[in-house]
Amino acid sequence: MLRLLKPRNDLRTLITLLAVASIVITLANSLYASWRVQRQVLIENTLESNRVYATKLASTTGLFFQQVQGQLAWSANYIADKLDDDAVLMAEVTRLREQTNSFNSVLIVDQYGRVKGISPESLKLRGVQLHTEAAKEALSERKPLISKPTLSAANNLMVFVSWPIWSKSGEYQGYIGGTIYLKKKSILNELLGAQFYRDGSSLMVTDGENRVLYHPDPRLLGQSVMPLIPDEQREQQQNGYREVMRDNTPMLAGYAVVPVANWTIIALKPTAATLQPLSGLLFKVLTHSVPFALLTLLCAWLMARWIALPLWQLARKASQMDTPAVASEINSIRSWYFEAAQIKRAMLTGISLVQEKIGRLKVEVQTDPMTRLLNRRGLSAVLEYFVATQQPFTVLALDIDHFKRVNDNWGHDTGDRVIASIASLLQDNARQGDVVCRNGGEEFLMILPGTTLTHASEVAERVREAVFMTPFPVVGQLSISIGVAEWQPMQQTLEQVFRQADNALYEAKHAGRNCVMTANTALADVAN
Repeated sequence: MLRLLKPRNDLRTLITLLAVASIVITLANSLYASWRVQRQVLIENTLESNRVYATKLASTTGLFFQQVQGQLAWSANYIADKLDDDAVLMAEVTRLREQTNSFNSVLIVDQYGRVKGISPESLKLRGVQLHTEAAKEALSERKPLISKPTLSAANNLMVFVSWPIWSKSGEYQGYIGGTIYLKKKSILNELLGAQFYRDGSSLMVTDGENRVLYHPDPRLLGQSVMPLIPDEQREQQQNGYREVMRDNTPMLAGYAVVPVANWTIIALKPTAATLQPLSGLLFKVLTHSVPFALLTLLCAWLMARWIALPLWQLARKASQMDTPAVASEINSIRSWYFEAAQIKRAMLTGISLVQEKIGRLKVEVQTDPMTRLLNRRGLSAVLEYFVATQQPFTVLALDIDHFKRVNDNWGHDTGDRVIASIASLLQDNARQGDVVCRNGGEEFLMILPGTTLTHASEVAERVREAVFMTPFPVVGQLSISIGVAEWQPMQQTLEQVFRQADNALYEAKHAGRNCVMTANTALADVAN
């Protein structure tokens, strides 16, 4: 009974289980990937929207300050040299306050810090000498200023915008300034403070010392808070965004700096409010995916039996890949679907690669690992071909002059690099049909098929000159000696021609090195 209940461990069952697992994992991965992508898109869009909104408000605020400074500049020029005319001063401060509605109060202060004119008069500051930080800064700096948020003489949290008054002759006479109350109604307050949101979003404005200037909660105005945007980021970027924590709540903040006042406008939206639509979106994705997944499971179960047969046949042949006829047997298997066809092709390719690897190993046995030239075993295979085809050739025996000094003076590593460099030079100066091999140590051989002794001597001279004219790193200039001999079929053996080339090389060494000697010349020298 237990045996009947035990699931069959065959290919069809495994394929069905694999299909079920794949579909479940794919569905879960798709849902997770969709959730991650949509979440990131929502966050990035909200951050960018908040940044754009904060940048727009910062630009509008900056334009507002430029406008009010322009108004003050015109008034300062108008009342220059008229600070003794109280009627003119009162008329100008009244006009400036009531006509533009930009300021909560406007005042004119002389060079000693005394109020000469003020609107509204209910403030009763005319004739009073001001000692606030904003007033002192305006007197000392004598230039257009926008003060830090501060308490006025009437105990109002305000920003003071001032413009110096200069006489026609260039003497400093004082300044004209306007106050903008941050806790009372003003154009700036309407611009920044009157924001209405339904999703928990809010707007706050802080100064350079992180004091709150505008916030939906009026109790925070004038209080210092922990900076939401680090000073380093504000200095590097005039506008941007980041994810922040405020009152233990994740928030998405976009900010922009008002350079003229050193204010930072921050648009905030709770992360939870941004991601609220995500749950409904995932539910819709799930409802559309589940029916298709069930249908896919049914199709997978039906296809498992059809898939099993060719895979089972291929699995049997996989254990017989070393038999001679296995390739034809694998090729006869009917692979009627993509996966089986791919496995079949992979097995056939694998058989081909095994054979190719055997051939490559054979080539590596015949190749010198340092120079990638043929070694003696590879040269023997080439010579067997020349003997079999009775093709004449000329042999160049080459040897590096004074190579022992290279190893003694600069070490064997440098010597190996010299050998590799000379091997490269020999290959560069060889024709396509020429054979270059390393005969051992600093000795090389070049086989030139179908080349006469005269032409081979010219090739040898060109090779010698190329080596001599090439500066080698660390070592400098080197030279080689070359012996040349010609092999003609039916006239001499291979041993004889290589002995002649060695003798010619020996004579080149005795002739002073860095020269080329042919076998005929060498024999003549020996006879003499």
